[in-house]
Amino acid sequence: MTSRVLYLFGSAAPPVHDFPAVVEAAQGRGFTVCVGLTPTAAEWLSPQLAEVEQRTGHPVRSRYKKPGAADAWPTADVIAFAPVTANSLNSWALCLTHNFAVGVVAEGIGKEIPMVAMPCVNAAYAAHPQVPRSIETLRGAGVRVLYGDGGFVPNAPGQGRPAEYPWTLVLDAAEQASRPGYESAPGNR
Repeated sequence: MTSRVLYLFGSAAPPVHDFPAVVEAAQGRGFTVCVGLTPTAAEWLSPQLAEVEQRTGHPVRSRYKKPGAADAWPTADVIAFAPVTANSLNSWALCLTHNFAVGVVAEGIGKEIPMVAMPCVNAAYAAHPQVPRSIETLRGAGVRVLYGDGGFVPNAPGQGRPAEYPWTLVLDAAEQASRPGYESAPGNR
């Protein structure tokens, strides 16, 4: 059996520092993992990027490749974008593809790639009217957004608990989404 390919994307929220361990956990579930980051997340993880690349066997990407350049990654079976900040979430829902990670997931909707997202926003951001609209837009486009009951629940500003970010939920959902027939199964949004 060939390994399923997981694109693991993250934006600049504290749980992104868990990526080396999350990559290992995903590989333990049988995934080939390719890591993509927003530019700020790549800056935050710069001391760990070599470790992540060594573990995955693929370059960590945070920039678009040049037109005509060969792709260094295999084709994704599923994409998990976690943590996804309010900025990345809203950009994705509005198709504002100013960075590599958001560009790939925005295009992934049209390519019908199964996708899972778990926001990491504080309660002040969550109260902004665009955040729930973006979540609804993405869910309506077929993205499984793990938010609220059964997903990420916002904390008060300054009261984050990155060690409690529910990575297991993301990997469980990615496993489900990578199974054949997932996209046609009712209730997967």
